[in-house]
Amino acid sequence: MSSVVTRPTGSLAALIATIESSSIATGRDAAAALAIVRDGVITGEGPTTMGRVHFSRSLDAHDADWCARILTGRAINDTAVSREEAQALFQIDEAAAERSDDGKFDDLFAKAILHHVAAASGRPVPERAVALSPSTAIESWAPNSAGDVNAEVLEWIAAQMRGKRRTNRTLMTIVAALLGAAMPLSQSLSRFTDLAI
Repeated sequence: MSSVVTRPTGSLAALIATIESSSIATGRDAAAALAIVRDGVITGEGPTTMGRVHFSRSLDAHDADWCARILTGRAINDTAVSREEAQALFQIDEAAAERSDDGKFDDLFAKAILHHVAAASGRPVPERAVALSPSTAIESWAPNSAGDVNAEVLEWIAAQMRGKRRTNRTLMTIVAALLGAAMPLSQSLSRFTDLAI
């Protein structure tokens, strides 16, 4: 699908205040805040990079922490990760050519995308603070069979991953398993790799 980069609206402080306390907060607010993180990753400048050296096209532990804070804001904690938020995470993943976060973002990214997948497929999901926590095993709540997942959502993920220079191994493995639940995992991975390239 589209990889159009949208400009965030609103200040980061206002967006954070909304997703942490407003009764009308939505995934769209979180996606706008994630777009500010993405811009900081791309340029090395902006409100998410202040007070530290940050190189353009790099993602560090502070960036991953910003993403986690945004995605688990109290006002949106009991809602599923939205398509807009998932899209913003794919954009951050693509923007970050260099990583120095010890895998924090990759773990959060895979869990957030699968939280969206499960919810969009009508599956129950735990609250975000639990599902996206580094201490929660993704296998404890993520869908584990193709019958549990909406085909359109899987096609959307495959389209997002197609042609990317980086692939998230955790996400790729789980999506591949969902695509080929009846096949051995090695064949499933091969099939997904073909789709994602």
